[in-house]
Amino acid sequence: MAKYRHHLPQLDGGLFLTDAGIETTLIFHEGQNLPHFAAFHLLKDEAGTEVLRDYFRRHARIAREHRTGFILESATWRSSPDWGELLGYSAEELDAANRQAIAMLADLRADFETPETPCVISGCIGPRGDGYDPGQVMTPEEAQDYHGRQARVFAEAGADMITAITATNVPEAVGIVRAAQAEGMPVVISFTVETDGRLPTGQPLAEAIGLVDEATGKGPAYYMINCAHPSHFAGVLGNEGWIRRLRGLRCNASRKSHAELDEAEELDSGDPVELGADYGSLLQRFPHINVLGGCCGTDHRHIQQICVACQAA
Repeated sequence: MAKYRHHLPQLDGGLFLTDAGIETTLIFHEGQNLPHFAAFHLLKDEAGTEVLRDYFRRHARIAREHRTGFILESATWRSSPDWGELLGYSAEELDAANRQAIAMLADLRADFETPETPCVISGCIGPRGDGYDPGQVMTPEEAQDYHGRQARVFAEAGADMITAITATNVPEAVGIVRAAQAEGMPVVISFTVETDGRLPTGQPLAEAIGLVDEATGKGPAYYMINCAHPSHFAGVLGNEGWIRRLRGLRCNASRKSHAELDEAEELDSGDPVELGADYGSLLQRFPHINVLGGCCGTDHRHIQQICVACQAA
């Protein structure tokens, strides 16, 4: 059963951690085979499910030890129709995997939640295409239709909210927001940005946020930035009004571009302490940003250092 759907505690302030780069962690550190980068595929058996549980436990312990909130983000970035078909899932099997992902997080919340560490369950929706490349851009109506079933399953399964991770373009983001609104779900849009701080479409971040807000009646609870190093976008963040809509960061460990990361044969984990300091510097400039996690190349070590640096900031 949803606990925070009608009032997300992260909107009241205070630090909220979330997890790191789940796919890169599972592949490079855990030795897991994730076809098409699909972490949800591990839910197919108990051994894989336990790998996911252990992953989330490592991150939740950091939040509990530091008395921050925690957002449990489901391992469902790839569990949408096109990706499910590539992996051999029927629509019904995909629904079951999405429900199972949320149920696993509900069990983890029961284990880890304290008054100082509220645990919010978020159903993760990924892009129809690649998280680095917008590919063939859908209309908002097409995007709502494509993502609507997953949003409905998350609502029925008891998720508190929906987060669109690695959104690459405005029309798809609008469609996801409308799909969540149709189910009465709070929704967050987390945009991928390139080394110039712009979306993969070339659109400025401020413009993208403004257009999604305009098309949805300020539908998202807030926005996030993901899949980029802080050095890639720090320069485009200023004191304009739109910056108040930005409340979360899930940054890459590496300073490399997406093209360079795609070609790399080894994981670039960067420097966890340095990344934490970068987050701390951003929070000193924008103290309203309070949802903090990682993306490609990050793991629980980075989350630990981000937490330490941001609590100090």
